[in-house]
Amino acid sequence: MQKILITGANGFVGAALCAELARRQLPFSAAARTKLTPSTFPIGDLSATTKWAEALESCSVVIHLAARVHVMQESATDALAAYREINVAATMNLARQAAQQGVKRFVFVSSVKVNGESTGAKPFTASDTAAPQDPYGQSKHEAECALREFSRQSGMEVVIVRPPLVYGPGVRANFHRLMRLAKTGLPLPLGAVHNRRSMVALDNLVDLLILCSSHPRAAGETFLVSDDCDVSIGQLLKMLSTAMGKRSWLLPVPVSCLTFAATLLGQSMQARRLLESLQVDISHTKQTLGWLPAVSLPEAVHKTASAFLSLH
Repeated sequence: MQKILITGANGFVGAALCAELARRQLPFSAAARTKLTPSTFPIGDLSATTKWAEALESCSVVIHLAARVHVMQESATDALAAYREINVAATMNLARQAAQQGVKRFVFVSSVKVNGESTGAKPFTASDTAAPQDPYGQSKHEAECALREFSRQSGMEVVIVRPPLVYGPGVRANFHRLMRLAKTGLPLPLGAVHNRRSMVALDNLVDLLILCSSHPRAAGETFLVSDDCDVSIGQLLKMLSTAMGKRSWLLPVPVSCLTFAATLLGQSMQARRLLESLQVDISHTKQTLGWLPAVSLPEAVHKTASAFLSLH
């Protein structure tokens, strides 16, 4: 039975992935910055010189989650250089060491931001021309390209997975803010927003990553992933409010007014994520792997909201 190395094992996705592998009784190694559990390999800050030999021992697959993640308030003077250092150089350092130690498959968790920031009438597909629009998306695209080239040279199989927004119990950032808004029960000016957003429940992403670690048809492929059920921001807030036992009050304020107000407040990027559409077409994923989401979006949203309420 193959043994899998999980990087970023203490993160939101990594911790859930390790828990599911343990539940399925699949052998794995966990690597993270610090040794939070007895079985975790502490690798320190991710860099182009990180030593992976001990963590890679006896592993035939790597699922690489560790990364410099997207942040709304960038502090680095040269953001692209900072992202490249971790998401490109450090990734390739791991890939080279993995190949040297006989790893057969490298599953790279990228981002839908490689495709772009928003969609119109047509959802993103895995075969679309990449169009990243920020340093994070650019660094993920460069890592994808470097991994594909390394795969051609080394023979190590590479699988790329591009998730959109990932949510589940313990989620932070934008989804956490939405839950806080829903919990207030206050009127919100989002009743006239009819965008469509693709998201992926943590359980569904974990299930796909495990499948990608072994499915023979996954090698060399790029997969988009979602719950296969897109919603508007208003629909999502209603679902969250219902799960929290709150009444949803959505006022029909024109989108143009919301955009203008956000620009005046210096929150235009945050507004884009609320108001614009971002849809992904997962037909290729379903057809190639025979995969379907393990949990439905309503079920996963309810589970996430319930976990939030238990802590707030």
